Amino acid sequence: MEENRTSLLEREAEYREKCPGCKMDRLKQEQAGVPYKLLSFIWIVSLCTALQISSLFPFVYFMIRDFHIAKREEDIGFYAGFVGSSFMVGRALTSLFWGVVADRYGRKPVILIGTFSVVVFNTLFGLSTNFWMALSMRFFLGCFNSQLGTIRAYASEVCREEYRALALSVVSTSRGIGLIIGPAIGGFFAQPVEKYPNLFVESSIFGRFPYFLPCLIISVYAVGSLVACKWLPETLHKHAEKANERADLHDISEHSSNDSGQKDNIVELEDKQIHKSNLLKNWPLMSTIIVYCVFSLQEMAYSEMFSFWAVSDKKYGGLSFSSQDVGEVLAISGFGLLLFQLLLYPPVERRLGPLMVTRLSAVISIPLLSCFPYIAMLSGVVLHLVINCAAILRNSLSPQSQRGAANAISITAMSVFKAFGPAGGGALFSWAQERQVASFLPGDQMVFFALNVVQFIGLLLTFKPFLAELYQGE
Repeated sequence: MEENRTSLLEREAEYREKCPGCKMDRLKQEQAGVPYKLLSFIWIVSLCTALQISSLFPFVYFMIRDFHIAKREEDIGFYAGFVGSSFMVGRALTSLFWGVVADRYGRKPVILIGTFSVVVFNTLFGLSTNFWMALSMRFFLGCFNSQLGTIRAYASEVCREEYRALALSVVSTSRGIGLIIGPAIGGFFAQPVEKYPNLFVESSIFGRFPYFLPCLIISVYAVGSLVACKWLPETLHKHAEKANERADLHDISEHSSNDSGQKDNIVELEDKQIHKSNLLKNWPLMSTIIVYCVFSLQEMAYSEMFSFWAVSDKKYGGLSFSSQDVGEVLAISGFGLLLFQLLLYPPVERRLGPLMVTRLSAVISIPLLSCFPYIAMLSGVVLHLVINCAAILRNSLSPQSQRGAANAISITAMSVFKAFGPAGGGALFSWAQERQVASFLPGDQMVFFALNVVQFIGLLLTFKPFLAELYQGE
């Protein structure tokens, strides 16, 4: 019996020596402190995946205008909405696939593929010469860039248990910063010949492709992120399949003289399989995901329609902003959101709870959005001051919790809802611009009214009987 036990342990050591997941586990045991080096690389890669999501919002309206696919100025938002949606459509179609790939072949290959896709497809998007090329490049970018779940899983796996919350906050913070820097890059560096004639000439590549420079900047950063990926160790346990077949070696070695240990392992595996099969029937989980998705739909639609509204002409109820003006507002409001997340939101959530904070945010957002059409009546410094304050407040009132994006199902559902946001919002925006003299909610008043309707639906869904009692009691 003792010889069998020794042989089993030797086989265990030899088998696990080849497993990258086990190497990471041993490394975590040996290094008691925070893995700052690994977290810094995760931060760099996570930032790369976030930059290209919203970088196009300040200039996509002008890009569609220059493609001359819209017969009327009022139709530009319609086509721009589809370009904005194509990324989320691609992500929705492939989130589950990349989750399976990450669990079977490793986290690192998925992260490498996603980062490399930014280099290729984001660059080609900047070089787009027509609407269909821009649409397809954003779609492919979304197809290969479904990394949120993988990066969050990876971040939690490279840290000891006591540092996992810190690792996940690194991912959230980097993505938050990406939502600040991305629009700033898009706003300040699109159409460089017009903005910086002393640096860029009309005959250069940036004159022929006025939206290439912001995409190039992000792609160059993605190349640097690819280099950083070199130092990311794999965390997947390669022996997981065999462990499922014959139970865990460590558990067997501890219970080699007791058959009940193996029976417990079998029962546990069966329970896990039952849990997976009943996941879609888990109403506390599914109701929470649906509520989160509704708010995500509203958030994505607002982000795109705000940009359309800001750059549209004053005669259509817009602000007549340039792409640089829009980039400034989005960057400032994003910075305000980051400060709110770091300084104010945690104590407020601890005191009131996430559900009550979500409800209060929705209630306050509705009258705030109703005021946006009247901001267009202002001008000069007052306009810029008011719109920045309103945008900061609106962003701070968006749902802050990332619990709804914890698994592949929720990420897929969220991507589907976010895909409808820009497309539906763009169509609604174009229709609203055609009804400037309507008696009921003329022009952009209809746009913000529709946003408030979605917000109100999300608010209603946070109450019984829709939202499960289990979550309500949190």
